[in-house]
Amino acid sequence: MFTYKVIVFSLLSVFALSCGGEQQDVKKLFRLEVQAPDKKINHGERVKIALTNRKDITVDSVHYFLNDTRVFPENNEMLMAPKKLGEQVFKATIFTEGETMEITTNPVVLASKAPTIYTYEIINTFPHDMEAFTQGLEFHNNELFESTGRKGFSSLRKVDLETGEIKQIVPLNSAYFGEGITIMNNKVYQLTWKAGKGFTYDLETFELMGEFPYTASKEGWGLTNNGEVIYMSDGTDKIWILDPNTMKEKDHLQIVTNSSVFNKANELEYVDGKIYANVWLKDSAMIIDAETGAITGVIDFRGLKDQVKKHDQLDVLNGIAYHPERKTFFVTGKNWDTLFEVKIIEKS
Repeated sequence: MFTYKVIVFSLLSVFALSCGGEQQDVKKLFRLEVQAPDKKINHGERVKIALTNRKDITVDSVHYFLNDTRVFPENNEMLMAPKKLGEQVFKATIFTEGETMEITTNPVVLASKAPTIYTYEIINTFPHDMEAFTQGLEFHNNELFESTGRKGFSSLRKVDLETGEIKQIVPLNSAYFGEGITIMNNKVYQLTWKAGKGFTYDLETFELMGEFPYTASKEGWGLTNNGEVIYMSDGTDKIWILDPNTMKEKDHLQIVTNSSVFNKANELEYVDGKIYANVWLKDSAMIIDAETGAITGVIDFRGLKDQVKKHDQLDVLNGIAYHPERKTFFVTGKNWDTLFEVKIIEKS
């Protein structure tokens, strides 16, 4: 018995995280499982959990945590209802013989139901610069702002809605590929694609005020804001939440449906707790819950591209902006000659 205890304490001193052990070493002693296919669970479902003691170590107690909040499984089963969807951190803290160990697993919590399908009704059409490779589109104080892309053609501009004429413009250096924009605190924030940084301009003069680096995000795609924080897409399955004072990524949402994680959010627009996002390379947009990351709706924009002038540079749907006074959306595409004002309606 004495020899056995010595061996156990040696193992614990080697494998305990509190003593500097590694996660893979703890996994030699214990296995933590969420018993669901591919570790995917729909929000609100109950799921079986299992903590396997591989070496028959004496365990005094176990505390369980979901994203650092303690949870209390009953009969080895727990309710999966985190505030934010996507990948979670489920952790077991194991107390044994005066030592503490931790082991984690990463289940994915998906939306509880499938997205609602929407279509559109065209309210008005307006001229749009056919040379504009549209990357960002936003209304502010009844004025339309646009960001365009492609190296050598990228710009920030203010546009006359009725005529499509450019009222104000600042071109980007030809080294940069312009991407999404958003307006907040009398500043215009503009992303670039792969340069790893964005720019800040004075709203009135378009004077360059500074630049900011990307840190956690991979690339610059779309931007929007809710008046308090800025949301950024980067071509992954994440929408990053940025501090507008520092432009650092302080949190993120993971975009999910009821069946999978999704990674094609492009240009963004925030409206009443929802993020409307163009789907990259598709004639559609998704409606994302800005609190959870769930895709609650999909808007089918097929047919719009058929109504614009055909030419060699014609490209995909991109650009979505909400007009708060008119309570309608405006959508266009890269090198489209038309800006469409539309009403979003549920598909029958």
